[in-house]
This record gives sequence, C-alpha cells and structure tokens, in this order.
Amino acid sequence: MNTLTHFDDQGQAHMVDVAAKAATHRIGVAGGRIEMQASTLALIESGTAKKGDVLGIARIAGIMAAKKTSDLIPLCHPLALTRVALAFEVIRADTGRANAVACTATVETVGPTGVEMEALTAVQVALLTIYDMCKAVDRGMVITGVQLLEKHGGKSGSFVNR
Repeated sequence: MNTLTHFDDQGQAHMVDVAAKAATHRIGVAGGRIEMQASTLALIESGTAKKGDVLGIARIAGIMAAKKTSDLIPLCHPLALTRVALAFEVIRADTGRANAVACTATVETVGPTGVEMEALTAVQVALLTIYDMCKAVDRGMVITGVQLLEKHGGKSGSFVNR
C-alpha cells in the first residue's frame, strides 16, 4: 500500500467507501503499558485504591472506548463489534523492567473494514483510566508502547507485529 486512503484525488479528506468490500471476520489486537512507582502498583494489586477496583474500571472504560471509536476519530466507520476483551498484566521491577501494568485489547467484528483503531483506542483509554484513578498518589506515571500487535481478516490478510 503506497497511498493514503483517507484522501481523494484532489487531496481532500474523506471517509473511505467500503461498500464494495466483502464482510469478513476481522480481528485487531493492540497493546501498551503504564509505568508507575512500586507503591502505586501495590495499591492497584491490593484493590485498595480510593476510587475502587482500578483494573475492573479500566476494563469497562476500554470496552466503552472501543464502541465509541467512530465518535472520537473523525474518519472511522461506526462498527457493530462482536467482541471486545481487555487483559491486564502486572509487571514488577524485579523482572528487569519498570513497574507497570500492561494492557492488551482484542476487538472483533464481521464487516467490510478492520478494527485496528478500536483496539488501539481501547488500550489508550484503559491506560488513561488507570492514570486517572491513581494520579492522586503518582502523577509521574508514563503511558508507553501503545501499538498494533495483530490484525486479521480482509483483503490484506494478517499482520503480526511481535
């Protein structure tokens, strides 16, 4: 692919016409993480954060964000999602990496266009929710490494970025 699909022949932005594309099973997987102080990670793990179950709330926020992607990103198509799942992994500094929570979002649909943007949006909003819920104790948290990990389905087939 060597052209940007969201511009017409005159260089004007437009929503891509997907009417002629086949409806196929589409999967998008994205990941990222939020780094934090050890005490913040301990607070999340213990479930004693002042605002409640941090990862449970972040999971719901990510699911909601995937469903609202077309409201946030102007040229995304509204999609009927068939599955949105978020998984979290606690990473401790004793593993040689920074204290962090990693998030992976898997989004699926059957339709004429992919769900990569929905997966990326789910990860970003889930990580932002963790930040929001923990900012009172750790304003130095850093969201990093957000990227598309996999996409499957459609004319272009599969892409794996691992």
